Amino acid sequence: MKVLINRKPVSGPWGGGNLFVSSFCEYMDNLGHQVVHTLDSDLDMIFLQDPRYSDLGISINEIAAYKRSFPSVKVVHRVNECDARKGTSGMDELLRDCSRISDHTIFVSNWIRDYHINKGWHAAASVLYNGVDDQVFKPGNKIDNNKINIVTHHWSDNPLKGADIYAFLDDWVEDNQDYTFTYIGRPTSQFKNTNLIPPLSGADLGKELSRYDVYVSGSRFDPGPNHIIESIACEIPTLVHMDGGGACEFAGISHVYYDTVSLVSMIKNPPRSNHVLVPRPWKECIYELEKILVGII
Repeated sequence: MKVLINRKPVSGPWGGGNLFVSSFCEYMDNLGHQVVHTLDSDLDMIFLQDPRYSDLGISINEIAAYKRSFPSVKVVHRVNECDARKGTSGMDELLRDCSRISDHTIFVSNWIRDYHINKGWHAAASVLYNGVDDQVFKPGNKIDNNKINIVTHHWSDNPLKGADIYAFLDDWVEDNQDYTFTYIGRPTSQFKNTNLIPPLSGADLGKELSRYDVYVSGSRFDPGPNHIIESIACEIPTLVHMDGGGACEFAGISHVYYDTVSLVSMIKNPPRSNHVLVPRPWKECIYELEKILVGII
């Protein structure tokens, strides 16, 4: 199968979508498929990762024009976005328009599937959770400072990633000296008491993340958050906001907090139950996806 994916992989920290693109290109090639990034005349399938214009790939307008010229090509759309996630407008409508020309949709969680289908959708759909690099994200040696060390990590600096929760923790650890809070990534807030580490990726991120005792995500309406999958893979108790979308689905109800009072209670007494999600390697994720794609062809 010759398949175009409309985004190119980027080296270094670049968000969860880039992890998928990199894995797609690697493992689809391993399975004997030809992955390209140009609209050649002999494509069997177009895999739509993001419909927007970008220096990293082709937009939905170009793909729609291609499908008019080559109607036998199959279009599969992976959806990991919504307006609620970043407080935008127009994204939901754009994604619905994409569903009109798609042969199949891959949603990254049941939450984001229900979110879009309830607004109207025009293509058949499957749900496929993201994978994780299990050679990188795994349990590791903890910080030896006789404290409970809290962490979060984000590539995006959008406030809906949980800026209000992280500002609260920044103040809280000042009055609770047995705890520390570390933010890995690009924050929007000016911290006073938080340990700030610039964005990390790959082995550097996995090694650093695994050192902590409790993970807190303040992210809202997150379709299929990789930061949650990575934290769970490191076997860190992972606490998520009640409006976390896919984050709640992955972590499970026993790991959901409802306000800062319940958050503090859970930090002091982390849940003993397991998370709902059992992370699996990217290889297994892409191999399952490949079966879906071959079935569509």
